[in-house]
Amino acid sequence: MKRRDRKLAILRQLGLESEPITLIELANVLEFNYTTRTIRRLLNELIVEGLVKKFGKTRGSKYVAVKATEHILNHEPIIPSQDGNISKHISSCFGSESLNAIEKINKPLFERQPITYNTDWLQTYQPNITFYLPKNLRDQLQSAGQRANDHDPAGTYAHQIFNQLIIDLSYNSSRLEGNTYSLLETERLLLHGDGTEGKLDEEKVMILNHKEAIRYLVDNADNLKITRNVICTLHYLLADGLVEPKYAGKVRDFGVRISGSTYIPFENPKQLQLQLDKISQKAFMISNPFEQSFFLLVHISYLQAFADVNKRTARLSANISLIKENLVPLAFRDVGIEDYMSAIIAIYELQDIRPLIDLYVYSYLRTCAAYDSTIKSLGFDEVRVRFRYKRREIIREIIINGLVGIQLEKYIQSEVIKNNIPMQIREKFIEDIFEDLEQINESRLVGLGISPDQLTKWLKLRSKN
Repeated sequence: MKRRDRKLAILRQLGLESEPITLIELANVLEFNYTTRTIRRLLNELIVEGLVKKFGKTRGSKYVAVKATEHILNHEPIIPSQDGNISKHISSCFGSESLNAIEKINKPLFERQPITYNTDWLQTYQPNITFYLPKNLRDQLQSAGQRANDHDPAGTYAHQIFNQLIIDLSYNSSRLEGNTYSLLETERLLLHGDGTEGKLDEEKVMILNHKEAIRYLVDNADNLKITRNVICTLHYLLADGLVEPKYAGKVRDFGVRISGSTYIPFENPKQLQLQLDKISQKAFMISNPFEQSFFLLVHISYLQAFADVNKRTARLSANISLIKENLVPLAFRDVGIEDYMSAIIAIYELQDIRPLIDLYVYSYLRTCAAYDSTIKSLGFDEVRVRFRYKRREIIREIIINGLVGIQLEKYIQSEVIKNNIPMQIREKFIEDIFEDLEQINESRLVGLGISPDQLTKWLKLRSKN
């Protein structure tokens, strides 16, 4: 393994850790058997390059990965740009095989052969037999991204971090399209409605559309399935006001060309619709959430089924399974625009997924570390969030059946046992129920399935008890 790849493996592992670790701890968890001397040497190089920080000066020193967007491992590879000038710089997240692919698609356009959509590529993919992401990467991502228990309702984690999610994903996905809103400007627009003077109206619309599409995914996480209609709905929400109304949420009926690429997508709308159906059907059958996520990111980008906003639709579609499974969402943090486009064009022209895998894994691990910090700073009430649906169900039954006094208390106790609420949080869970019942009024009936008349009747019973 080359030095560059060894450094990347160390960076990836450090990105998985929730806190700084020692050299010995790092050596024990690395997939490859490096000597401690080799690891120490590589860590020292990474420290000099600004990719790793070291805490302490003794043998017990600890190490942590830092943001590496603008830094390059070893010497920054320099690849000829399309106009023949040596200018394009490739990020540290790419391994040697990915760099070979990127070098091919960064040759001048006249040296690259025109290529059309390859139907065989999708046809030969067999869900749960074919895998784009190797098992070790799937396991690594699962370990890094798991944030809730198996019995938690779909979307629990996304609800916990909703504000951070809409800011982070809206900003980064829009940034990859050339949007000039800063992270702070994006936050002000999304949370306070404050647009930025001097910015283009379409930039504002792009960001606000992301918010609506993300809200759609989070609010419908319980019953969301991968279908063509869901993908088209995401496109509609992302494209509304940015494309002609007749093309928002519908496949195009004209040909398109890809800037900076020799790739020629399908032009026939029937072919586009057929392929989008096949992509949806195969994605639906994929069991692993990360494989499903990556599959959608690849094939929706590759098909280019819509008049515009294809890559944005692919990025949001890639989050469906992650949100449903209460995994850290894919926010595309620390991904450079040139790196992203190189990875996508490698798919267009070579059907080579390796650069996009490197970007996906690198960015995901960075996002996991960042979101851990976010959750700690939010100080959310885990019991209320995790058991909100069960708590609301109990409250609904209490009110509909007119339970008060001893009957109410016995019912709550029986439901706690029946639903296997963990012993260590039962008291807190019961307190939350009584607190909600104490505070309930007509403004809090949303999602309970209770009418104002039913509430009024129960309140009268309670006042007599």
